[in-house]
Amino acid sequence: LERWRPSLKTMDASLLPSLDLGNARAEDVVRNNAFAANGVQLHIDNVVGHLFRLSYKPRWRRLGISDADARSFAQDVEAWWIEYAEDPIGCWLDVERKRTFTMMMRECVATHTRFGEVMGAGEWLERRGTNMRTCIKLVSPKRVSNPNGQRDAGNLRAGLEFDRGGAMIAAWVRQSGAGGLGLGNGFSNEWRRIERETRFGRPKFIHIFEPAEDGQTRGANQFLAVLEQSHMLPKLQNTKLQNTIVNAMYAATIESELGTEAAMEVIGAGTEGTANMTNYMMAVNSFHNGSKLAMNGVKIPHLWPGEKLNLQTSGNVDNGYADLESSILRWIAAGMNVPYEPFAKDYRQSTYSSARASMMEGWRYYVGKRKIIPARMGTMIFSMAFEEALQRGELKLPRSATRGFYEAKGAWCNCEWIGSGRLAIDGLKEVKEAVLRIESGLSTYEKELALLGEDYQETFAQQVRETQERRDAGLPPPSWMQAQVLAPEQAAPTE
Repeated sequence: LERWRPSLKTMDASLLPSLDLGNARAEDVVRNNAFAANGVQLHIDNVVGHLFRLSYKPRWRRLGISDADARSFAQDVEAWWIEYAEDPIGCWLDVERKRTFTMMMRECVATHTRFGEVMGAGEWLERRGTNMRTCIKLVSPKRVSNPNGQRDAGNLRAGLEFDRGGAMIAAWVRQSGAGGLGLGNGFSNEWRRIERETRFGRPKFIHIFEPAEDGQTRGANQFLAVLEQSHMLPKLQNTKLQNTIVNAMYAATIESELGTEAAMEVIGAGTEGTANMTNYMMAVNSFHNGSKLAMNGVKIPHLWPGEKLNLQTSGNVDNGYADLESSILRWIAAGMNVPYEPFAKDYRQSTYSSARASMMEGWRYYVGKRKIIPARMGTMIFSMAFEEALQRGELKLPRSATRGFYEAKGAWCNCEWIGSGRLAIDGLKEVKEAVLRIESGLSTYEKELALLGEDYQETFAQQVRETQERRDAGLPPPSWMQAQVLAPEQAAPTE
């Protein structure tokens, strides 16, 4: 370790000088590397999933309302939110009107994986078709930079302004260029300054990342530790593929024992030598075409005098390549904090126990990331739309509340978000495990259904409707014991 003497720097001193280069490399890797693209997709599917569902939970004790009033108000809020945020036709929550709320959160997770941070601007637009004016413009982190290439200073670093305490007060967003697409970078030479919030506390610019130390300005993308491996693995694969193709091009060759002197006599020099060589090759070709010897349908070559038949066998096409590729993929999977098996699409060496352990380890990471990135982003967006809905009268606070929205904004905007459900490797075992946890008082239906990506209130309401419909149709109610009869417990396979 004598020559290993890295400098002790702050996170900004280490990250900011190469921020744009690192982000550009990460984006290029994701665009051109199948495994890197799969790593990003794993984050999207496991952190958010197909529906990022709101579970509104106002802190009713702090607000002076009863639990029953809180549940009733939560149902109204969730119904309003799903209508406004998940409208697939209007897409009113998105400034560009391309995304529903879930689509926005999926994009946020993908952006955070590639760039290490998520950004968005709160806008106030009047649009035909909706009374709501609150909408969000997602901002790519690559657009945030110092105006006109200014050097970083104490209060302006990497496109963000800070106060003396280190809190962000504004961001400089580079605007899109009108031309040069395909030739330039798509940016113009204009920057827009967006304040963090209004003087009333309403967010105007959202910046979310997970800092590694105090004073950190921008987030670090997850590919920084594996950029070299991600970039070189496709080149290694292409080289191996080309080598395999070359080895497999020729099945057999004919070797002639024509000596140097005889060859020179045949070839000769000038036009006469060329004609002699042509006549010689035509004679050899005619000889091979005229050979009709066969035994049991298999042709037997009859060679020209002085020729040998050499069968070409390709060498070991693997030659340790599979182990090397697996090692590189494990390195990349570790750097991206995703399980190796789904990342590499390789389950050959997995047993039930190892696959379950791997998936559970990945699930713990996904749940943590869900809480920090899309859940926080979603809550901030919800708070902005919820504020406007109250002002417009689309929602009304319970009359018994002792504190208004601005007096207890955090209590009124307390949200839980239900994303993708946990993967079940053995569904029957995991359902029994969930039932035992509920029956023993170690869990609740709310928590267990959240693991499946479902809302327990919607599930219970649907069960009531289905039970009544089965009763009206003369069908017996479902039975756990009947399920045991239809799907009895089987001995676990030996591993």
